[in-house]
Amino acid sequence: MVHVVTQSCCNDAGCVTACPANAIHPTPDEPGFATAEMLYIDPSTCIDCGACIDECPVDAIFPETELNAKGERYLAINAAYYTDHPSAADTRGPAESREPSMAKTSPERTLRVAIVGAGPAGFYAAEELLRHPGVEVDMFDRSPTPYGLVRAGVAPDHPSTKGVERAFASIAASTSFRYLLNVEVGKHVMHADLTSRYGAVIYSSGASTDNRLGISGEDLAGSIPATDFVAWYNGHPDNADDTFDLSVHTAVVVGNGNVALDVARILVTDVEALAKTDIADHALAALAESRVREVQIVGRRGIAQAAYTNSEFLALSDLPGVDVVIDPSELTLDPSTASAFDDRTLDSTIMTKISLARAVAGRRPTARNKRVVFRYLLSPTEIRGANGVSALACVRNEFTGSPSGSVTSTADLSVVDCGLVMRAIGYRGRPIDCLPFDTSRSVVPNDQGRVLSEPAGETIAGVYVAGWIKRGASGGIGMNKRCGQETATSVLADFANDRLTMPTMSHHDLEELIAARGGTPVGSLGWLNIDRAERAAGARRGRRRVKIVRTDDLLRAAAR
Repeated sequence: MVHVVTQSCCNDAGCVTACPANAIHPTPDEPGFATAEMLYIDPSTCIDCGACIDECPVDAIFPETELNAKGERYLAINAAYYTDHPSAADTRGPAESREPSMAKTSPERTLRVAIVGAGPAGFYAAEELLRHPGVEVDMFDRSPTPYGLVRAGVAPDHPSTKGVERAFASIAASTSFRYLLNVEVGKHVMHADLTSRYGAVIYSSGASTDNRLGISGEDLAGSIPATDFVAWYNGHPDNADDTFDLSVHTAVVVGNGNVALDVARILVTDVEALAKTDIADHALAALAESRVREVQIVGRRGIAQAAYTNSEFLALSDLPGVDVVIDPSELTLDPSTASAFDDRTLDSTIMTKISLARAVAGRRPTARNKRVVFRYLLSPTEIRGANGVSALACVRNEFTGSPSGSVTSTADLSVVDCGLVMRAIGYRGRPIDCLPFDTSRSVVPNDQGRVLSEPAGETIAGVYVAGWIKRGASGGIGMNKRCGQETATSVLADFANDRLTMPTMSHHDLEELIAARGGTPVGSLGWLNIDRAERAAGARRGRRRVKIVRTDDLLRAAAR
């Protein structure tokens, strides 16, 4: 019997160090880790000890004997990874701890660190810092609630992925950790206030702005960023009062990454199933009245280059009452990919992606079901409509031949009648007040988290970044863990080598300073009150939690 990694894998990689047989890959020190869709257990190396199960924060690992019919597919997916990736047993002995090296800190000195942004990267940086005696962490966020995109981005029908919150709560339980939530840096507290009170300041504020299509009609009513829709159904206070016209028959999602599949899935999932999740009540009520019957997902390149992960494709293709439709003629491969697929030298993850799409293309749809239609090799050219979206014009693309997967547009035009267009073509960071910004990459220039005056410039002492604002909007929880640890290691090394300027002012006056500027900080007890209130409301209705979605209500709950 072997163990298997399944759909909800978050790439946290704690299981990697727990495995005594070195059977889980890719590891954080292997080249493929940064781009891996998930982690995989080698069936020929697994010794069935179960150590990985205890370490998995999202309950993604199961013994093969406990897999249901849907989970059994991951047996093949795990095994397929090792057809073109050498097994650890072939290259190394038992796994060694791959935690970042720990710089020595002095128990005689206290290092106080401010972390701006309460998402995964910030928490993993805090975890690494708090391993050391004499380090204290204050975590700021402009929202009254922590956890960033784990709370406001992960789809409500993926509750196991949200299980990583347990790890974050454990970090926040440290006596050397303090929350200052509902505090906006640049408004309630300034950058200079932080640098004068903390030895190090880490910005982990993410990448909150969506990329635009840059086509005519993009600002019509009914043309929206998927980021707003995601924040709306997840109950983010900024979007609680948004409204979307769901009276239309057809919606189009431009882009085919995991966010695109998430919004498509939410649009067509049965409301009774959503009612068991922590989806925001206002979104549940609106979706109950929705008339959307078809969602088309449009990608500019071919199936082999599709940005979604195989596990997300499977989650969508398994939805009851929903036909996933793919025209076999759209599954064109570029010549080099086709050749590698035929002789089975293609990357196993891409081979699986193509095989899954071909299997779905062979299904017979039914007119009774809602539909999700995958379209490949299409690029939007214009959103049409008078007072709102009525159609999306697209151009057919073809492969250029070199480099592999690159495309160019043809003269073949098509029009999709629709009333809603969502763009889901990626996130980008926004400039942070008082910090340099690399506009070409939408990141703060840095070297291993140390902020630079400009790309390849001088280090700005005591100021750091982590997460998407550090490296760009790519990678999930696993990459944010590694990224946060790297930044924390830089902070600790600078502290140990006396490169940090110790604060000249006490940080204990911050709450008074914030209040004087109109802020109402939510501390650790306040968040605990919010969390308890949401979970109690959820328990009464058979749900994980019922989210409080407006800031005033959150503050009232915090004050209880």
